[in-house]
Amino acid sequence: MRCKCKGFVGEVKGLEWIEYISLQRISFSLSSILIKILMEPEKRKSNPTDYLANERTFLAWVRTSIGIMAFGFVVVKFSMFVKQLSLMLEIDDSPEMAATHAHYSAVIGIVLVVLGMVAIVLSYLSYRNTNKQLDGGVYQHSTLYISLLTSLIFLLSVLLVYYLIRTT
Repeated sequence: MRCKCKGFVGEVKGLEWIEYISLQRISFSLSSILIKILMEPEKRKSNPTDYLANERTFLAWVRTSIGIMAFGFVVVKFSMFVKQLSLMLEIDDSPEMAATHAHYSAVIGIVLVVLGMVAIVLSYLSYRNTNKQLDGGVYQHSTLYISLLTSLIFLLSVLLVYYLIRTT
């Protein structure tokens, strides 16, 4: 019997043919197992330091969120103070102008407080997701929440710069 199989050309007799087919099947089985091993993430036992690192990261994001919200609160309160001060001292010719600036500052402050709330929610979701992965013995890094929060902060920064340029 003449065989033209991948990697083998020549005459094959009964037993040699069976051995050749068996080797091909073993080779295919080993390669499929190897592919499966490479495609599946490595499972390893989590150690307490992984959980502690996850908790430290969560707490750092909480601190950042509190800072963003506090800054937003200060912006709102400072805009109210400036509005009252300008009305009391009659610095502006028109009280409407002071009210307009105070309104924009109040909106910016409220947006900062909301951004801080979003940061807390995203950090909690990330914390829970990482804990689940550590419990399962499979951790896959994801930058979705970080990218989303960074984009929101960048957008707010651009709006603040636009506001400052427009009002000065």
